[in-house]
Amino acid sequence: MYAVVRRYEGVTDPAEAGRRVDEGFVTLLRQVPGFVAYYWVDAGGGVMVSMSVFEDQAGADESVKRAADFVRDHLESLLPNPPQVSAGQVVAAG
Repeated sequence: MYAVVRRYEGVTDPAEAGRRVDEGFVTLLRQVPGFVAYYWVDAGGGVMVSMSVFEDQAGADESVKRAADFVRDHLESLLPNPPQVSAGQVVAAG
């Protein structure tokens, strides 16, 4: 498995960002081959974190592209700063 973590800082309206992600982005992500799971977390203090899990790196790479497009098209005013993106192979899971 392969995971991608995105950390967004300076989020202006976490509730609205969560609504838009839930109603729009999650559906797009589920269409990516190898999709396993997705989580969108309000970490407080204007910080939101997402985690995407895929069966392989190709799916994870595609999720990064789709996330960038979705943020640009639907969340730019709510997520004014580019995310910190970390990705890698899952080496332990529970």
